[in-house]
Amino acid sequence: MEIKEAIKQYSEKEVIDAIKNTNLKHIAIIMDGNRRWAKERMLPSMMGHKRGVDTLKKITRACSDFGIKYLTLYAFSTENWNRKKEEVDFLMDLLATTLKSELKELNGNNVKMNYIGNLNQLNQNLKNILNDSIETTKNNTGVVLTVAINYGARDEITNAIKNIIKDGIKEDEINQSLISNYLYTKDIPDPDLLIRTSGEKRISNYLLWQIAYSEIYITDTYWPEFDKNALMEAIIEFANRQRRWGK
Repeated sequence: MEIKEAIKQYSEKEVIDAIKNTNLKHIAIIMDGNRRWAKERMLPSMMGHKRGVDTLKKITRACSDFGIKYLTLYAFSTENWNRKKEEVDFLMDLLATTLKSELKELNGNNVKMNYIGNLNQLNQNLKNILNDSIETTKNNTGVVLTVAINYGARDEITNAIKNIIKDGIKEDEINQSLISNYLYTKDIPDPDLLIRTSGEKRISNYLLWQIAYSEIYITDTYWPEFDKNALMEAIIEFANRQRRWGK
């Protein structure tokens, strides 16, 4: 029986209770398909990105309902700078506007904001907004929402190596735990589940170190159409897998 059909047999509370027993702590998502969603509807790509923001809010609330502690979203990669300047400027403005306008609600919902990536390259206005959201939500105890902005896993690992050398760490002192502590994600656990929307089957330079043993779930659903039920399906499939950790 398909997961979609199985879900219909139970109340949402029963499904949520089952999800909470999966020991799933951290979901990472590659939010893909905004532009294709818009193109299929003969809309500007910007409309797809705006609709994607609505999905982001819904999925954050769903993670809170499901008892998921950590949610990490790939918002803008180091490679995305190669897009048309008009689209890049729009995305940066959309990030700034969204974070500023939604901060009160995020804080009210007990969400703790976090960001990873090379944030130094962002404009000062956006950096101020990021810092303000971190400061405002720092004492919250709900979902830790990490947004990857100007993020690339190869850059992250390269920077970690440079900083290890800079700190004078000796060769025999270097181990996996130490390297992890030099990554942007040093304060959050590795993802249990990686979700990619839109059907593409690639990692796209995202959390290469951290997803070494994550379960990967690919859905053909475009990000603007990904909703609470779609997340539920992904989590239920995760729950039905056996994690072997290389054993």
